[in-house]
Amino acid sequence: MKKFDFLVCYDIADAKRLSKVAKTLEKEAIRIQKSIFYYLDGSVDEIEELVKTLEQIIDADSDDIRIYRVDKHGSFHLRSGIDLKQPNTISTTLPQ
Repeated sequence: MKKFDFLVCYDIADAKRLSKVAKTLEKEAIRIQKSIFYYLDGSVDEIEELVKTLEQIIDADSDDIRIYRVDKHGSFHLRSGIDLKQPNTISTTLPQ
């Protein structure tokens, strides 16, 4: 199974949800800034599971989480972004 690195960025409107999102990501990824985490060597299945977990925490109308695949050579694939408001993006833009 292919592994990728991902950048997870978020903007959460409520302090309680913000704390839950941060704690969830701290278990899975490396914090780069207050609202940016780096997820190393994740499979598409692992990221899909993370998306499901985060969807249960956030309010889709007021919160925003974006997940971008990062090329191992250091470039970003912005077209590979996962918008939790349209989570099916992952199945059409990330290679399996």
